[in-house]
Amino acid sequence: MRSLLLNICLPAIWAIVICETVIAVLLFKRWQKTKQPLSLLTLLVSAGLILDAVIIGLGSWIAPDVLKTISPIRFIAHGVLIPLLFPICGYALDLKKPVMRVLWIVTAVLMAAGAAQAFFTVLEPKEIAGVVRYVSGADTPKWADMISRILSFGTVIPMMIAGVFVWIRQKTPYLFLSAFLMFVFSALGPATGNMDLIFFISMFGELFMVLFLYLYAERK
Repeated sequence: MRSLLLNICLPAIWAIVICETVIAVLLFKRWQKTKQPLSLLTLLVSAGLILDAVIIGLGSWIAPDVLKTISPIRFIAHGVLIPLLFPICGYALDLKKPVMRVLWIVTAVLMAAGAAQAFFTVLEPKEIAGVVRYVSGADTPKWADMISRILSFGTVIPMMIAGVFVWIRQKTPYLFLSAFLMFVFSALGPATGNMDLIFFISMFGELFMVLFLYLYAERK
């Protein structure tokens, strides 16, 4: 399995970029047509994931100083846009306006924390399977790494729970599958002894996450 992942890493990243871009276009068209907040928020999350994958994909093709300059954008996009999964859950659950206001306040705080951790993350280059990218280095403050982990898993697990309620109430599994597959692919790296490839394996989870969010938006 590892040799296969190493062989397909770079072309698979670009295939994921293409698939996510198609989904983003569909989300944009849906938002234009319906002005549905859920579609717009999913579009923004998709845009962040596409940006992240594009920068990683370009890593071995562009000058090192250029890569170092643009790499912080990945961490800023992740920190600012991933918290939008919370209001996505809120709109899916049809929460009342007062509850949504509170949820948006919590989301804004998390977005601010995500932006802060991105600015304080100390980056260092790393290469594997022909992919060169900047990652959080040893000099990164522990609180910044902690916020990054919270944003990664602390958003997906509540989304899975919300997905169960949506599945029961609205008879559609799409929201649950979106979060569940993201969780599964994020866990596959450590579970299979490929911790160094978690960035790549989790990209498949990200693709499935936005795909099923789009399908849920269509269903809703």
